[in-house]
Amino acid sequence: MNQIKRAIYPGTFDPVTNGHIDLIDRATDIFDEIVVTVAKNPGKTNLFTVQERVEMLTESLKDFRNVVVDSFDGLVVDHANQIGAMGIIRGLRAVSDFEYEFQMALMNRKMDENLRTIFLMPHEKYTYLNSTIVRNLAQFKADVSDFVPPIVAKKLKEKFD
Repeated sequence: MNQIKRAIYPGTFDPVTNGHIDLIDRATDIFDEIVVTVAKNPGKTNLFTVQERVEMLTESLKDFRNVVVDSFDGLVVDHANQIGAMGIIRGLRAVSDFEYEFQMALMNRKMDENLRTIFLMPHEKYTYLNSTIVRNLAQFKADVSDFVPPIVAKKLKEKFD
């Protein structure tokens, strides 16, 4: 019997952007199942609660047949093992992302040599996009509808109105 090829795509997703969704779409071509998991990062101050982020992701990803959304508190490696993931999906937008992501991949490999990190690049139209930029634009009432799913644009508007 063949084992399901499952990967985890962890992040804070505060909020999820079209760049994140592009990476998820690319990953679904490689893996049988993608578990998009919202990280509870005590070192970050988030605009949205974990539950709000899970809800926005769930709505944004509802048309993907092989994507599941969840959340976790702790180490990505531990969560990946708990759900039976064989890989961790990470996005690389620019060279500036590489050093941090490379260090994290090596540390994760040290913690579990069987867990692979898979680096994916988003479509070039999303390389400048990140959640911080989107939050800043929304705070100043800019239209963010080109950068995020409709549910996220609506929730950002509600937060800043």
